[in-house]
Amino acid sequence: MIDRLEFILALARERHFGRAAQACNVSQQTLSAGVKQLEDRLGVLLVQRGSRFQGFTPEGERVLEWARRIVGDARAMREEVSSLRRGLSGTLRLAAIPTATPIVAALTTPFRARHPNVRFSVHSTTSGEIGRLIADLEIDAGITYLENEPLGRLTAVPLYRERYRLLTAIDGVFGGRDAVTWDEVASLPLCLLTPDMQNRRIIDRQLLKAGTESAPLLESNSMIVLLTHVRTAKWASIMPAVLADTFRLNDRIRAVPIIDPDLSHSVGLVVPEREPMTPLCAGLIVEARNAAPGIAEMIDLL
Repeated sequence: MIDRLEFILALARERHFGRAAQACNVSQQTLSAGVKQLEDRLGVLLVQRGSRFQGFTPEGERVLEWARRIVGDARAMREEVSSLRRGLSGTLRLAAIPTATPIVAALTTPFRARHPNVRFSVHSTTSGEIGRLIADLEIDAGITYLENEPLGRLTAVPLYRERYRLLTAIDGVFGGRDAVTWDEVASLPLCLLTPDMQNRRIIDRQLLKAGTESAPLLESNSMIVLLTHVRTAKWASIMPAVLADTFRLNDRIRAVPIIDPDLSHSVGLVVPEREPMTPLCAGLIVEARNAAPGIAEMIDLL
């Protein structure tokens, strides 16, 4: 039954029979037969079939929800039994929003010191994608915004509050200022993250409140692309204080605090809302709670 539910999860993730079979390391015939056996067992049609995968039936969508719970619990059981014998081991899969990537090491480094047999896989992606990846059991935890947009069924540990800086040339319009308002920032030619990023949506909402719509001259889903443009001293951008500090701007670029209002948003660790929690997630929660005061203090000093 667990193997067949894994097939359902793979189909939901890949939306393609061949790729789902490949992800499960079985033939497409084996996967199709497994899904058919599950349908026969439950007495309902789960998958809309045609020349290709067309989605799940309403009954299939409900089975998918149960599959996530059952498979998640089965994996948690195996992990806990294994940890009782050998201590924590395996791969901890993390995803972080791009603006939070500088603080990932503040969690993984002490975690590894405490549990040397654990490996890490870290990806950068959007807040919405983090929620989906956790729901589909593709990652164990995420670092994302805790406000503004629904989190779903997740347990959260706040780590710090994200504050914003104008990155601009020192000889630019506001390069000599100690602070700049959102009203003033709205008048500048900007390069910003793409609209699928929650950081961009936060900035867009604030600029709209300041009386203008966001109209960046350049958009990218990469913070590196934005920073390299800012380093030329020909572009300006709005970034979290932690990123401005992490990338050590050259002497021609300044990170100017944006005030009126001094906007901030909570960022933290999220893990699946499950009881009992997997040992890896439980250990990560402990590290997050231990590290949070130091991370928040460091961010507040930037």
